[in-house]
Amino acid sequence: MNIKRFTAALVLIAVVAAIAGCNLPMRSTPTQFVFPTPNLTMTAIFKPPVVIPPTVTPPSPTQPPATAAPTSAIPSPTSVPATATNLPPAPTRVLPTSTSLPTNMRQQPSVEAPFLTKVLMIDGDWSDWTAKAYPATSVVFGRSNWKDDADLEGSFRVAWDNNFLYVAIKVLDDQYVQGATGENLFRGDSAEILFDANVSADFFDDSLSADDFQLGISPGKGSVGQNMEAYLWYPSSKAGTVSGVKIGAVRSEGIWRVEAAIPWSIFGVTPANGQHYGFAVSVSDNDKAGENLQQSMVSNAAERSLADPTTWGDLTLKK
Repeated sequence: MNIKRFTAALVLIAVVAAIAGCNLPMRSTPTQFVFPTPNLTMTAIFKPPVVIPPTVTPPSPTQPPATAAPTSAIPSPTSVPATATNLPPAPTRVLPTSTSLPTNMRQQPSVEAPFLTKVLMIDGDWSDWTAKAYPATSVVFGRSNWKDDADLEGSFRVAWDNNFLYVAIKVLDDQYVQGATGENLFRGDSAEILFDANVSADFFDDSLSADDFQLGISPGKGSVGQNMEAYLWYPSSKAGTVSGVKIGAVRSEGIWRVEAAIPWSIFGVTPANGQHYGFAVSVSDNDKAGENLQQSMVSNAAERSLADPTTWGDLTLKK
């Protein structure tokens, strides 16, 4: 074969094949080869280190930066102001209203005190008294030391005017022994007056309060009518000898009598017709000469307890 013809034939075949490859249908373009991106870890290894100035604290990887914090913080329990709008109201003691104040008497004996239109002589003599007499015969202390009525028995009368509460007490006592004074006055023959100045407001209170009074009357130290004395034990803030009480006392065979005019100012009240108060009259006895000893006590209130004003009874002022 002629070499020139063979070479020409090869060239022709190559040209036809190239033309056919450009026009054949369903031909897919080959994927372009992409060189892989260099490994970032490897890049970081060879990257120069970042030097952090010593005065700058690097951010923690587990905490957001300070600028990411909320603009208004939630107050803690201790930062909440103690105002009436966000705290429950404090418990308060509910007192009876003026329309619900009890006007009834206590179950203990009730006593009425008539208004005086003339001045009483405070001398221990009962002859100028017209008020009703009430018994004080219930043994409320030292029953084992109490023998009989001749040993200790009492009765009393009560009256009032605008300045004083008047109390007259008669005591059957076979021996008169009083050697104590002041706060120990009760350790000898003596009288005691319990007075609740605000009985309506604390009608159901079974404990002492500042308007409850315990006043002792001594007919005399050594003998009746000598060195007579009034002493206030309660309220304790006002405890002491009371010089404003007028006292008169006398004694006859087996009996001693005492009268007392007690200023209303001691109780802190202004008297008026129809007012009523907690009230009890009691008498202490000592039959041991030379000793200051309270052996027994009788009272008009059979359940009398000093610490419980609901056991005292009532006094009503009448005109």
